[in-house]
Amino acid sequence: MNIRICLLPGDGIGPEIVNQAVGVLDRVAAKFGHTITTTSALIGGIAIDTTGIPLPEETITQCQKADAILLGAVGGPKWDTIDPAIRPEKGLLGIRKALGLFANLRPATLFKELTSASYLRPDIIGQGLDIMVVRELTGGAYFGEPRGETVVNGERAAFNTMIYTESEIERIVHVACKIAMKRGKRLCSVDKANVLDVSRLWREVTIRTAAQYPEIQLSHMYVDNAAMQLIRDPSQFDVLVTENLFGDILSDEASIITGSIGMLPSASMGTTGPALFEPIHGSAPDIAGQDLANPLATILSVAMMFRYSFNLTTEALAVEQAVHKVLAQGYRTGDIYVGQGTKVGCSKMGTLVAEALA
Repeated sequence: MNIRICLLPGDGIGPEIVNQAVGVLDRVAAKFGHTITTTSALIGGIAIDTTGIPLPEETITQCQKADAILLGAVGGPKWDTIDPAIRPEKGLLGIRKALGLFANLRPATLFKELTSASYLRPDIIGQGLDIMVVRELTGGAYFGEPRGETVVNGERAAFNTMIYTESEIERIVHVACKIAMKRGKRLCSVDKANVLDVSRLWREVTIRTAAQYPEIQLSHMYVDNAAMQLIRDPSQFDVLVTENLFGDILSDEASIITGSIGMLPSASMGTTGPALFEPIHGSAPDIAGQDLANPLATILSVAMMFRYSFNLTTEALAVEQAVHKVLAQGYRTGDIYVGQGTKVGCSKMGTLVAEALA
């Protein structure tokens, strides 16, 4: 298969982790007989420094021409004080919008090799943890209009609008149901229907849409309770579906109980066109350039790319098994090191996974 991938290394540790993921891509290509061609484009802070804006048109064009996109990370304190309209994060939001990437898939899986790194008690995580959070990505308070600042009774006031249409809710619930059908056939929709009008519509449309999948066991949970239940008993969940803001918070919570945010990949997908794959962690500017980053979330994002963009399940499993093998051998980056095993840097961890693929 001929595969074209657009790389968006971005800021902070982004270039380091993407570089290690490319090494794994090259090894997979050689092992399975694929031709993988990569191009690179600017996004985030580096794009601001180079072009003055966080998402140049050239980047959008290169992404549209690709079969899939691999992103590192964006942002950092260097750009915290600039005009909010051109902050690095606007590049990430912009590429999602430009490509119509409305569905964010965030698996939260506890690797058995990292059980000791989890923040939860052994009796809680003893049943394992394998959750898929399906987050709506292009609507809600992050994109709703009107937004901005005004003056109320002589003082500044800011506002954002959480808004969803029926069609936006339907399409993300369809995605979640299809994923649930391939897993445990259990879907929990998270909302705040006891308070928010938008959540009442969300629940109504979710019930109607999920009824098209009679094998799905649908449940509903308020977002505050869902946050508590993820800590109390995460094994009760299979697939969670929720709106943009709630999904942002819950998926980060689900990730950290697995031991490290540096272990978890994600996929952002639309109806057509290329999907975008990225680790869920940030740019970690405090360790950038020091060979300390964990590249495994980015490497596991490559596995998701093979599975969801190209339907290459064997290749995806090979990458995941290589990660398991390296962890089983005791190698750890600093974020998952708890006093046992061998601590390694970013480049060494990437090399070990690539070698394990052989």
